[in-house]
Formats: sequence, structure tokens, C-alpha cells
Amino acid sequence: MERMSALKDKLKADLTASMKSKDEVRTRTIRMALAAVNVEEVSGKTARELSDDEVVKVLAKEAKKRREAAEAFGNAGRAEQAQAELDEQAVLEAYLPAQLSDEELGALVDEAVAESGASGPQAMGQVMKVLNPKVAGRAEGGRVAQAVRARLTA
Repeated sequence: MERMSALKDKLKADLTASMKSKDEVRTRTIRMALAAVNVEEVSGKTARELSDDEVVKVLAKEAKKRREAAEAFGNAGRAEQAQAELDEQAVLEAYLPAQLSDEELGALVDEAVAESGASGPQAMGQVMKVLNPKVAGRAEGGRVAQAVRARLTA
């Protein structure tokens, strides 16, 4: 079997460290993240090791779940649970690449529009095809789509 991802190794090492330091939030969050990675590895027809990029996608998906849960708890007036979800999200985001600023995303969108020669909202798919590999893991899909839509309708 091929070499395990460095990010997964780091998660396992950090889990051990957080257990030794009795950091319950960090321990719980890293365990959950490793479980999600393991589920992803065994999903599909054959079990396989995930690459670092695939592990980042799993962690981003888990961070998004935490953000959405925190929002739901906040709207329901359950501040303690909302804060617990935000704490877990913060732990997960430490393992994710830095998010693009609005200016950086705008520059990448402009570049992708120029590269694809697209104009008008109906060309959004072409622009997204060029842009997605450049922003992978560094910006949420909805945020990217919104920026592209704004640029193409401007």
C-alpha cells in the first residue's frame, strides 16, 4: 500500500499530544476528523489511502458542518453548544490551508475569466472549471461561485 498522507500522520501525532495534555476539545475534534478520514478511505468499491489534498477536502467538509451547526445552535438560542461547535471548527481550520482574501479571490476570478475568454452569466461553468483547481481548499465553493457570478454580470 502507498505512503500515508503527511497530514493524516500529523493528525495522529497531534491526537496523541492532545490526549497527553488532556485537551478534551482538541482530542474530541481530532478523533472525529480521523474517523471522517477513515470513513472516506473505506467508502467506494475498494479501501484506499487518501492523499493530502483529499484529507484537506474531508477536513474542510467537517469544518463547514461545524460552522453550520454553530449557526443553527446560535439561532436556536443555545449559545453553549454553538461555542462548542465553533471551538471544534477552530481546531479543524488549523489543519486547512489559509483561506483566500476577497481581493485574492477577485484577482483569481479575473484571471480565470480572461483565461477562459468567457462573458455573460451563461459562461459561469467554463470559468469555474478553470478556477476550481486554483482555489481548491482555500475558498468555499459558494463564495467562489458568488464572486464569478458577480464578475460575469458586471
